[in-house]
Amino acid sequence: MSATTVDQSELIEVQHRRISRAGVVANVTLIVLGLAFLVPMLWMFFASVDTNPDWAIKVPHHLTLGHFRDVITGGALNSFANSLYLAGVTTVITTTVASLAAYPLSRHHLPLRRTFLFLILFAAGLPVTMLLVPVYQLYVNLGWINSLFTTSLFLTATSLPFAIWLMKNFMDAVPVELEHAAQLEGCGTLQTLVRVVLPLSLPGISVTAIYTFINAWGAFLIPLVLDSNPGDEPGPIAIYNFMGSHGFFDFGQLAAFSLLFSIPVVVLYLIMSRYFSGGFTFGGAIQG
Repeated sequence: MSATTVDQSELIEVQHRRISRAGVVANVTLIVLGLAFLVPMLWMFFASVDTNPDWAIKVPHHLTLGHFRDVITGGALNSFANSLYLAGVTTVITTTVASLAAYPLSRHHLPLRRTFLFLILFAAGLPVTMLLVPVYQLYVNLGWINSLFTTSLFLTATSLPFAIWLMKNFMDAVPVELEHAAQLEGCGTLQTLVRVVLPLSLPGISVTAIYTFINAWGAFLIPLVLDSNPGDEPGPIAIYNFMGSHGFFDFGQLAAFSLLFSIPVVVLYLIMSRYFSGGFTFGGAIQG
C-alpha cells in the first residue's frame, strides 16, 4: 500500500477574515439606518394604493389607483413640469459653469488658488436660510420676483461652490500628458478642454449633474420665498399643500404624489450610472 505525499510548498494557506467587534457594530448600524429609510418608503407605497390610508404602515385590504388618478387630474403634471424646469436649468448652468471654473483651478498655478478653494468649500457649507432675506430684497429691487428662471439662477448660485469643488477633484485625475499630446496636435486651451478633458471627466460630470439635479428637484424654501405665483408651484410645495389648514392630511394623494415625484430621480440615476460605474481608467492612455 503506497502513501500519497504532498509537497508542503504546494499547500496554500487560506486565511479567513476575522470578525471584529467594530465591524459588527458598523454593519448593525448600517442595517438600522437602512431600515429607518425603508419604513417611510413602505408607508408611501402601501398608502398610495390603500382605499383608507392613515398614519400606520399596513397592507391594504382593498387596492385602488384612485389616488394616482386624483393627483394627475388635480394639477400634478404642472408641478412636475415646474420642478423639471427648475432642476433642468439649474443643472445645465451649474454643470457648465463648474466645468469652466474647475479647469483652470485644476491645471494652472493661479495666485491664491488654495485660498480660493477654501473659500469655495466654505461657501458650500453656508446655510441658505441666512441668504434668503438679502437675496429676496435684491430680487425685489431687480424685479426678478415670481419667475422660474430667476429662481433657478439662485439655485445655481447655491449649487456652484460644491459643484466646482467636485469637478476640480475629478479633473485632477485626468493625466496632464494627454493634454500635452493634444496641444502638440495644435489644440488650444478650449479645444483641449472640450475634446480631451471633458470626455474623460464624464463620470465626474455625471456625478455633479445628478447631485445638482437632486438638490434642485427637491428645493422647497427657495421657490417658496422667491416665487409666489400659484402657476409656478414646484413639486415640493405641492406636497406641502396636501396638508390642510387644520392639520388634515390627504394621506392617499400625498403618498401617490410623493411616489410619482421620486421616479424622475431614480430614472436619471439609472441612465447616468453607466458613466461612472466603472470609475476612471486611464492606465493605457499614457503608455507608449
